[in-house]
Amino acid sequence: MYFCELQTKIPILLRYFLEFSYNGKHYHGWQYQPNAISVQEVLEKALSMMLRTPIELIGAGRTDAGVHAKQMFAHFDIQQKVDSNLVHKLNSYLPYDIAITGIHPVKEDSHARFDATQRTYEYWLTQKKSPFLNEYAYYINLPLDIEAMNKAAEVLFSYNDFQCFSKSNTDVKTYLCDISHAQWTLMDEKLVFTITADRFLRNMVRAIVGTLLEVGLGKSSIENVKTIIESKNRSKAGVSVPAHALYLTKVIYPSTVFRNL
Repeated sequence: MYFCELQTKIPILLRYFLEFSYNGKHYHGWQYQPNAISVQEVLEKALSMMLRTPIELIGAGRTDAGVHAKQMFAHFDIQQKVDSNLVHKLNSYLPYDIAITGIHPVKEDSHARFDATQRTYEYWLTQKKSPFLNEYAYYINLPLDIEAMNKAAEVLFSYNDFQCFSKSNTDVKTYLCDISHAQWTLMDEKLVFTITADRFLRNMVRAIVGTLLEVGLGKSSIENVKTIIESKNRSKAGVSVPAHALYLTKVIYPSTVFRNL
C-alpha cells in the first residue's frame, strides 16, 4: 500500500509600505486606542474593507493626540498583489483629514518602524494673532530671542541621552537619540522649529520646544539647557508645548528596503 503525503501549501505574504498624511485634530494619535478614535483604526478598517481581508498596520512611530503628519508610513502583509488603483480607491473612501500618498512594495523583512533611519518634525509658532493659524500653530504673544534659541538648540548636538525630554513612566529600553538637525527659522508669519534625528522619545519634541522657549523668553540660559540634559530629569526641563502645532514631516528609509517589481 502506498501513502501520499498531503503537503499543506504555506501562503506567501507580500509586504507593502503605506505612505500617507493626516490632520490629527480629530484623532487620539496614530496608535489604536480602545476608547477613542485613532488614525490606525480608520486606516485598518478602510484597507480591510477594500482588500476584503483583515489588515493590521505597523506604523513608523506613534504620534500623540492632536499631532499631525505630513508624511507617515506603516507596513502591512497580504497574500495577494495590491492593485495600483488602491490609492485612488482609499482616498475616495477615507475622511477628508487622511490622505494616501502611495503604496510601495517592500522586502518581506522590511519594517516601517525599525528600518527608518531618520525622522523630521516641525513645530509651528506664531507671534501674531491669526484666525487661519490658531488651530495649527502655537500662539505666543511675547518677544522671543530667536538667536539665543538657535544657540541653545545647538547644545543638543553635543548629547545623545535625552531622558530629560522623555515622557515619564515610558517603557523604552534606551533614551539614546542621534540629533542631526535642530533650528528655528522664520517662514512668513510662522516661526518654525525643525528637528531631525534617527529616533524620538515620547513627548521629546514638545519638551525640547518648551525648554528652548524658556531661553527665548529670557527665563533660562544656554548653560542651563546643558544642566537640564545632564540631569536626565524630566521635571528640570520646560513644559510640553501644545500638540496641535507639531508635525511629523519626513521619514527616511534606505533604498534596500524596497522591492523592485
